[in-house]
Amino acid sequence: MSTAPAARSPRPSARIALVTATAALTAVTATACSTSSSHSSNTTETGDSSGSGKTIQVVAAENFWGSIASQLGGDHVKVTSIITNPDTDPHAYEPTAADARTVAGAQYAIVNGIGYDAWADKLLASNPGNGRTELKVGDLVGIKPGGNPHRWYSPDNVHQVIEKITADYKKTDPADAAYFDQQKTTFETKTLAGYSKLIAGIKAKYAGTPIGASESIVTPLAEGLGLKMLTPETFLDAMSEGSDPTAKDKATIDQQIKNKQIKIYVYNSQNSTPDVQAQVKAAKAQGIPVATVTETLAPAGATFQQWQTTQLQGIEQALAKATGK
Repeated sequence: MSTAPAARSPRPSARIALVTATAALTAVTATACSTSSSHSSNTTETGDSSGSGKTIQVVAAENFWGSIASQLGGDHVKVTSIITNPDTDPHAYEPTAADARTVAGAQYAIVNGIGYDAWADKLLASNPGNGRTELKVGDLVGIKPGGNPHRWYSPDNVHQVIEKITADYKKTDPADAAYFDQQKTTFETKTLAGYSKLIAGIKAKYAGTPIGASESIVTPLAEGLGLKMLTPETFLDAMSEGSDPTAKDKATIDQQIKNKQIKIYVYNSQNSTPDVQAQVKAAKAQGIPVATVTETLAPAGATFQQWQTTQLQGIEQALAKATGK
């Protein structure tokens, strides 16, 4: 993104229902891992709970990172995610007193950074923990403020976070290092198998396919899938930051849709402005398949992999329809 989203204007209060993701994911509840500000997340079913008996208190600013942290920690962590409601805008969130207490008592904190959740940085600074370890994803992956903050949509960055969380757990609780290694292996080779297979398959079959999108949240995913983003970056950034896109950018997108320069259109259904709705309508009218993504877990009780896999399947189906492959 060209400018830091910290100064972003509030998004419209009315958001399109998350029909596609919610309908597909609600049925998948057997292994759901929920994180919330009042309930600890469920742990993975893998691994041996023997060892020190220690439980690391973890706080995650957003539930997509909280889901991963919970599954990597299993029986030896208690994860509380602050942002859990799909209707909450993480950029504009106002922390509560309960959030401050959670952060103050945490031994490990995970924030996204890159200007995405500046409120979380303030919480950490105002509630210094004794010996608390902090993971700022932006710092880990080398993206500075002003860059694209949506790193959970980058498959490479997701694996970097998995490595780092596991390493930090082992440092915090050395007696259970073998347990955390086992959790990580299971998570990457089994739990994320469907996610990884979809990414590899889409990249192998559709690399280079031109696509359009509603905002910059789609960019890291497009890069990870090898797809070619044609939507002007200035439009993507404006929509992500809640500012008005230029008439020039809108005209460019209109032409891309009219002339079918893009094969599919991907939009964030949690941030569907009138401009985006018009583009979705125009794409469908031209027979261009439309796929949806969301900014946070949808539904809130889904795991990271359930959420992402459902979205990837939607993108794969749209690409197949558009290309005949």
